Amino acid sequence: MSDFDVIVIGGGPGGYVAAIRCAQLGLKTACVEEWINKQGKPALGGTCLNVGCIPSKALLESSERYEEIAHYNADHGITVAGLNIDVPQMIARKDKIVQQLTGGIAQLFQANGVTWLQGRGKLLAGNQVQVTGQDGAVSTHAGKNIIIATGSTSIELPIAKWLDERIVDSTGALDWETIPKRLGVIGAGVIGLEMGSVWRRLGAEVVVLEALDDFLAAADRDLAKAAALQFKKQGLDIRLSSKVAAVEVGESGLTVTYNDKNGEQKIEVDRLIVAVGRKANTRDIADAAIGLQVDERGRVVVDGHLKTNLPNVYAIGDCVQGPMLAHKASEEGIVVAEQIVGQKPHLDYNHIPWIIYTHPEIAWVGKTEADLKTAGVEYRTGSFSFAANGRAKAMSQDVGLVKVLADAKTDRLLGVHMVGPMVSELIGQAVIAMECESSAEDVARMVFGHPTLSESVHEAMLSVDGRALHAVNRKR
Repeated sequence: MSDFDVIVIGGGPGGYVAAIRCAQLGLKTACVEEWINKQGKPALGGTCLNVGCIPSKALLESSERYEEIAHYNADHGITVAGLNIDVPQMIARKDKIVQQLTGGIAQLFQANGVTWLQGRGKLLAGNQVQVTGQDGAVSTHAGKNIIIATGSTSIELPIAKWLDERIVDSTGALDWETIPKRLGVIGAGVIGLEMGSVWRRLGAEVVVLEALDDFLAAADRDLAKAAALQFKKQGLDIRLSSKVAAVEVGESGLTVTYNDKNGEQKIEVDRLIVAVGRKANTRDIADAAIGLQVDERGRVVVDGHLKTNLPNVYAIGDCVQGPMLAHKASEEGIVVAEQIVGQKPHLDYNHIPWIIYTHPEIAWVGKTEADLKTAGVEYRTGSFSFAANGRAKAMSQDVGLVKVLADAKTDRLLGVHMVGPMVSELIGQAVIAMECESSAEDVARMVFGHPTLSESVHEAMLSVDGRALHAVNRKR
């Protein structure tokens, strides 16, 4: 048995960041991770780096470049004859990026003195962790502190169980080496939209079935409407209020039966992506006898300091309540590490950004108008369209807008919402402003470079007070 100050169970973006931060703070740290990658070798990084955030963005980038060359460069005076897409090469590039980044974490572990315990971890009594390797070998390790960071897994539908490459989750959709002619997607959330976008750009006919009546229900309504309009123009067929009832596997494809406001409907597809959400990966992570508390959804129950009901045992990331976002998990890992050594870190969950990497991109932070109305908070709004932004025009990406919500009395920023080019990068400005308790006036008084996309943020802030300079202000 080996002893550690901290043992982290899980090597995803929450776990590996927590382990590195613990080591930086002088704690003897180990991280348990069982992932075996596509090449059959142990790998760190969890779902995010191996089959989630990173590989999906690699394919989104490749498919976007292909579509731009194929359909959107003529106005620039650029035409290409004989264009084709080598899908296996695109997949190989994605795999190379994943290997580079996961290998980089292993190097960071070595540089920081973090011990990587390869295998599946299980919490036992007395803060001991049992590690079962791929070869079945079992070892036990003791930790003064334990951090559970076991992440989440895709939800499988009983009516659409995984089937070779025909019915898959997002992981399966990352490894197709041929383009489906007809693709069905169940779920119009982040994963469904991103994966649907990849294969639509490459030529697939894509139908997205969403059970909810509202598109992107968590987003501000103005953003959702603007995004839905662009997706429709692109040919992404999103059908709301469509509840899948059955999936029949035939010799030539799949028949998906669903019910909408007009009754029973059927579509024929070659492949199907099931993207109806994820669930906490907490099955058998702790000996039942120790009584680790989980809720009705299988998430580890924690308090405001991410402590579980067991002494010196913490939990972070997707396996606890809150948004299933990699950056949320990472920050929680840092918070726990610093708490262990007696620091008093702070994490404001209201200032965690959400991002969808479609085209146009969608991003927001803070409250929506619906949130503020429900809470009875008086607010003012300001917005600015990318259609009036010079840089966006030059990029031929002048769709979408930036929308700002500010407190009617104090002018403090309450929410910033964006749909448009590179808003995944622009949203960071809003996060900084809100974390610093800035008002719309504070940001409006700052100088933004010209011509840049970020000027749209500036103009939206000015618009809150009715003084946008490059748009007609609403009468107040």
